[in-house]
This record gives sequence, C-alpha cells and structure tokens, in this order.
Amino acid sequence: MLAAQLLVNAAALGAAYALIALGFVLVLKASGAVNFAHGDMVMAGGFLAVALASLLPADIGVPGLILLPLTMALMGLFGLIIAWIAVIPLRGSPPSAVFISTIAVGIVLANGANALFGAAPRAAPPLAGAGMRDLAGVTISSQSLAVLATAAALGAGLGFLLHRTQLGRKLRAVAEDAEMARALGIPAARMIGLSFALAAALAGAAGLLLSYQFFITPFDGGPLMLKAYIATTIGGWGSLRGAALGAFLIALFEVAVAALVSQPVAEGLLYVVLFVVLALRPQGLFGEAAQIRA
Repeated sequence: MLAAQLLVNAAALGAAYALIALGFVLVLKASGAVNFAHGDMVMAGGFLAVALASLLPADIGVPGLILLPLTMALMGLFGLIIAWIAVIPLRGSPPSAVFISTIAVGIVLANGANALFGAAPRAAPPLAGAGMRDLAGVTISSQSLAVLATAAALGAGLGFLLHRTQLGRKLRAVAEDAEMARALGIPAARMIGLSFALAAALAGAAGLLLSYQFFITPFDGGPLMLKAYIATTIGGWGSLRGAALGAFLIALFEVAVAALVSQPVAEGLLYVVLFVVLALRPQGLFGEAAQIRA
C-alpha cells in the first residue's frame, strides 16, 4: 500500500509539473527562445492565489474553485503584457537578448514578491477541500485528486485548442516557421503573445496547485524553471507530450528517492540523471534534435 500511496503522490506532483512544462514548451516553440522567467511566473501564480484568497469571504467552502479561473485569467493577462514588453520587441535581436530580458523579468518578479509578501513560505487554499479519501485501501487526499483532475482537464483543453481549432493551427504554424506563417498572413506577433498568455495561465494554475501542499516562497522560481527545463530535455526538446511525460518521470523519481533517502538527495540525483540522458539520448524521448533550439 505504501508503493500505491507514493505512486499517487508522484502522479499529483507530476501533474503540476506537467502544467509548468507544457507552458515552458509553448513559449519555446512560439518564440524560439527559453523563457527564464517561467518558473517565477509559477511562483507569481502561487502568490496571486494567496492574495486573492485574502479577498474572498471566509465562509466560502471551496475557495480554490473560484481562485483557479481567476488566477489563470489574471496570469494570462500578465503573460501577454510580458510578451509585448520583454520578448516581442526583441524578435530581431540575438537569442541572448531574449534570454537576458526574461532573466530580468524573473528577477523583478522574485524581488517584487519578496517585497510584497516577505520571504516566509505561504500557502494557498486547497482546490477541493483538505479531506482524505480511501480508494481500494489507499488513502488519497482530496487535493491530490483535484490536482490530477485539473491537470487532465487543462491538458485536454490545450490539446483541443492546438489540434482542433483554427486558432490552434495558427499557433502551431508560427511555432513551426514564424516567417512562413507571417508570409501566409498569420499575425506572428499576436500568436507569440497568445502563447505567452497560455503559458502564464498554466503557470498560474500550477502555482495554485503546488502552493497548498508544498508552500511557495519568492525564490522558488529558479528551481521550478529548472524542473521544466529538465522535463523538456528528457521528453524531447520542443515536444509537448514529451515534456508532460518528462514531468511525470521527474516527480516519480523525486518522490521515490525522497521516500527512500531524503529530498536533498533526490534533488541532487535528478541532475545526475539529466547528465546520463544528455549523454545517451540528447534528443530526448520524443523530441526533435536538441541542437535545433538552444
């Protein structure tokens, strides 16, 4: 039963990581550059949920169900603003300019959160209550079930948008070849901005989901961004399904090693696994050649 419990915990953590990784890859494919502020946007989503929760009436039974769409909507708007200020104006510049710009955004977010909320860990309300459920002899928290359901719904919604709508086809066209898409009349800048908005909305959802159980601090952005980067590397550079699978593998590895040894050891060994993957299969499980996007 312990193994089943650990598997459920890993699945819930992996679901949150998958949302982060999906947003990371969306921006990577749309802009061709790594958004180093992505982890800080997850952190910002967690703190936004904390701030919004303080504005809700105390007698609301399940505030997370109200906080989730609000957090995603506001973070989506924030992502759009960031794209138009820090990324889209630099499209003709070397990739290093975008890297530095997003690093600067991340630093502003981290220090802004520290100034507004302080360095102490904070927790957002649970998404679906704080109770426990017994399923086939395995005790599962309502929050874990809510995380899994939410991530599955958001992932399915993203898949439908990208593959079943005209807007999704435009997004994928810009991701494949922005110049060709522009020549065909697709507004590439708008699509890049929309990709940032979608990524920020997913980051906000992940921040809300993670901040209840694991808390959130202003300087969690860096480790979260690295988790997304590692998931993308393991799954395949530029592959959405690969990034999601990589996220689940990271969570399974972390939970198993932390249960057997300790969390610090799990964090350290994760990077050893990354070195092995890069040495044996640098293109990842499903990805295009890693050198195409760097």
